[in-house]
Amino acid sequence: MHNSIAPPRPRILALANQKGGVGKTTTTINLAAALVELGMKVLVVDIDPQGNSSTGFGIQQEDRKKTSYDLIVDGASIQDVVVSTKVPELMIVPANADLSSTDLDIFSNERRSFLLHDALRTPEIDQYDFDYILVDCPPALSLLTVNALVACHAVLVPLQCEFFALEGLSQLMLTIRDVRRSANPDLRIEGIVLTMHDRRNRLTVQVEADARATMGDLVLKTTIPRNVRISEAPSHALSILSYDTASKGSEAYRALAAEIFERHRNKERSEA
Repeated sequence: MHNSIAPPRPRILALANQKGGVGKTTTTINLAAALVELGMKVLVVDIDPQGNSSTGFGIQQEDRKKTSYDLIVDGASIQDVVVSTKVPELMIVPANADLSSTDLDIFSNERRSFLLHDALRTPEIDQYDFDYILVDCPPALSLLTVNALVACHAVLVPLQCEFFALEGLSQLMLTIRDVRRSANPDLRIEGIVLTMHDRRNRLTVQVEADARATMGDLVLKTTIPRNVRISEAPSHALSILSYDTASKGSEAYRALAAEIFERHRNKERSEA
């Protein structure tokens, strides 16, 4: 049963940061699981050639017969590429290394930046009744990432609490601005979520202070702690919520899902 105050469905969020190792895929997996706990039906679209979200949900290589490459490049129908996960109400469009050649394969297509947008807005997707679609982007500002930015309503940016974090953010912000001007005028930044956060570490405290001073309310209240249980969960093909439901990592991702959902609910009320 869907929550009556859910945002317009499906709400499409791209999780993007051109820097690798910031917790993008980890956040995709665990935010998806936390949204399901809130009563949402969720689709993850893995467009990272590494396919880590797919692996994190236990989708074996041999079970990735059709992938996001087929969806984007070959125009496969959503029914052909969606795979169920072990989490009820959570499905995934898996990825594999075929995506590595996507930029070359779609470069001559006049709608090369809109292929994912079009694929996620076909009548066939309505039958699934998704509340959220989370797009796990590759760690690069490639045509795949541009496709995600054109397709989504908003961007969630995981930001690791490290020295050069804010420097790497500037190029992504420029890309978002360019996409907003050229292809998706309604694109907005959902928020910046600080990952691998350790309050005992002086650098973490400084990075958080700098991020909040520079980006203001774009930085979400919820932070994701540096937590060994979060790191262990993917090796068991489980979200942290399933692997250790009482851990600080689980609490953090539940709080993140609630904060994002509350933002959407408030936006709905303000526009009503």
